[in-house]
Amino acid sequence: MFRHPYAREFWGRLMILNHGKLRLLSTVAIAGVGIAVGDAAWGQAAGGATTSENPTTLAPIVLTGSSEGVAGVVETDGYVPKSSRTATKTDTPVAETAQSVSIISRKQLDDRLPQNVTEAVSYTPGVRAGQYGAEPRYDAFKIRGIDLTYTGIFRDGLRQISSPNGLFRIEPYGVEALTVLRGPAASLYGASSSGGIVDIISKRPTEERLREIELQYGSYGRKQAAFDISGPLTDDGVLLYRLTGVARDARNEIEAIKDDRLMIAPALTWKPDEGTKLTILGEYMDSTTGGTWGYINTYGPSGTSIGATPVYGGDARFNDFTQKQWRIGYEFEHEFSEGLTLHHKLRYSGLSAKQEWVFDAFPGIGYEDNSGLATDTYLEGEFETGGAHHKLIGGVDYSFMKYDARQGSGPDLFTDSYTYVPAITYYEKQKQNSVGIYLQDQVEIDAWRISAGLRHDWHRSEYTPGDVDYARNDSETTGRAAIGYVTPWNVMPYVSYGTSYVANPGVVLTSGGGAHQADPTLGKQYEIGLKYQLPNQNVLVSAAYFNIDQKNASVYETSSGVNLLRQLDLRSRGFELEVTASLDNGLSFTGGYSYNDVEITKLTPETVGNQLNSSPYHMFSLWADYEVQSGALEGLGLGAGVRYIGSSFGDNVHTPVLDNGARTFVDAALRYDFGKRNPAMEGIKLQVNATNLLDEVNQVCTTGFCYYDEGRKVVASVKYSF
Repeated sequence: MFRHPYAREFWGRLMILNHGKLRLLSTVAIAGVGIAVGDAAWGQAAGGATTSENPTTLAPIVLTGSSEGVAGVVETDGYVPKSSRTATKTDTPVAETAQSVSIISRKQLDDRLPQNVTEAVSYTPGVRAGQYGAEPRYDAFKIRGIDLTYTGIFRDGLRQISSPNGLFRIEPYGVEALTVLRGPAASLYGASSSGGIVDIISKRPTEERLREIELQYGSYGRKQAAFDISGPLTDDGVLLYRLTGVARDARNEIEAIKDDRLMIAPALTWKPDEGTKLTILGEYMDSTTGGTWGYINTYGPSGTSIGATPVYGGDARFNDFTQKQWRIGYEFEHEFSEGLTLHHKLRYSGLSAKQEWVFDAFPGIGYEDNSGLATDTYLEGEFETGGAHHKLIGGVDYSFMKYDARQGSGPDLFTDSYTYVPAITYYEKQKQNSVGIYLQDQVEIDAWRISAGLRHDWHRSEYTPGDVDYARNDSETTGRAAIGYVTPWNVMPYVSYGTSYVANPGVVLTSGGGAHQADPTLGKQYEIGLKYQLPNQNVLVSAAYFNIDQKNASVYETSSGVNLLRQLDLRSRGFELEVTASLDNGLSFTGGYSYNDVEITKLTPETVGNQLNSSPYHMFSLWADYEVQSGALEGLGLGAGVRYIGSSFGDNVHTPVLDNGARTFVDAALRYDFGKRNPAMEGIKLQVNATNLLDEVNQVCTTGFCYYDEGRKVVASVKYSF
């Protein structure tokens, strides 16, 4: 697969040098990119009592707060999810969606102040974050034991175009909400992870005037300024705008690693009438982080790691990982008539990355440029057939991506400034086109909620690693079906089944003396669950049991100390429980528990039947926030959270010395709204957030290589809204 032995840093999560040999430390099957580099490779609110006049009509739930989010895209009430288009591409209540859906609302983001997407989803059940310690380069996490780094990140309902070492960096300040859809979503979105997708919802123009300035200072010399302004451009509200920006100068807990960023995100909405809306969304970001991540490991006779040392593996003199990225796109909706609406969205994006890295005094450099187009068009119709109410959608989407990568590495060479730059010795490029057509029908018959969807995709890849050309055409059909019943007690039990696929056209396998590109990774899941919306309370309870079977993931197996490309099959089974609430007494909380058994069913003889590495059986989290509503302490807010990550194995052969012990992290927040007690200071808020407050730091091993948990981090902010 790799023509140059030192090119692999730019295909994987991290490389290490051990006695002159580079090893890929974690690998994932990349959807829509065609390269395998991953460690898993893989109506109304629900419920409501029936009315006496019509026993099949559901009474609406009384909300205790105010709706937030983006109307018709994602809506929340405090911490509680209300509706999201991510799961069905229709405006369906979460409590009536027969699939596991979590939403991290803007209020949650404001209260917890996460610094990246990985931190943002860390209180979501089924999400495994932190397997690479304080990894700053990519948002890396698993859902239901399957890595989503390349295969599951979407932005505003469109695939986020990425390449092996060119992944878009996401600034949480520019995000309105994150929707986490667990389980296969290929019947609507095409090539995507069987573990699910995370849909990043961008901030959009608001009808009400918004002005906000925020300053932050925190651990590791973090200094950040941000602003967010929005409102109508015209008196009649036909034109709306929003402009969001961030400037940051910061470091990581490893002094050699930067966390600098400049981001500007303009948005404009045109609403000429009630049935037509066009929103333009843009962003430009220039960011720098560290090119080398990780610590020097020690090794046993077989060449496998036996643990991390507290010695950074890189060199501050040659360590910048700079990336310039941009995106421009639009969303268009037009209602032709009552019950018939056109939805169309398109985004063009690109990035340019330069990575410098050093490991054991051995320098390397890589350049990567990618660009791509993603578009989706569908018609949504609502109609009645007898006693059935239908939401029928049919559409077509298209995506295109191309990237060029240039890489090189040099000999052991020490200078004061690293004026020597390794020569480029390896070139790689790829082009991909993907077209999908899909149909889905959601049917309401009295209290029954029935949905079925079918999709077919065509995928073309032209891949050139080094001086060898490969081409491949794939064609896959995926589907999903679900049924639920909304009982008079506001409980909806449901069962669903879905399939997924991930194209692996950039993975070259060698067998029988020949080389060929890998077949697609296929998955299937059944899920049994229930959702409970407490009557007249802003509380949602969700529970689900799931079983995922995934086969043909292309991964690098490094447990033996030898880097070999293999095919991985797995079975992921488990149970998840989630509770979210925002009450009118000022208390909000979100909590979850997950049990996940991720069994390897095909890889190597010594790994079959084992739990997948860095995949805990048990995880638990709870975050609670309370704001004093009256009295002398009115305006004071307190937040606290606990995250428990159970024990796991550090590699797939379960080497005892690499085992990850269970660990518990405590987070906290304190804030004060000065305007609650003093009108002259209206709009001024002071807030302090701490993650890993007790500074719990232990070794964590993934795919046979070991890191350390991120230590205590404190960020103070002052916000002025006017």
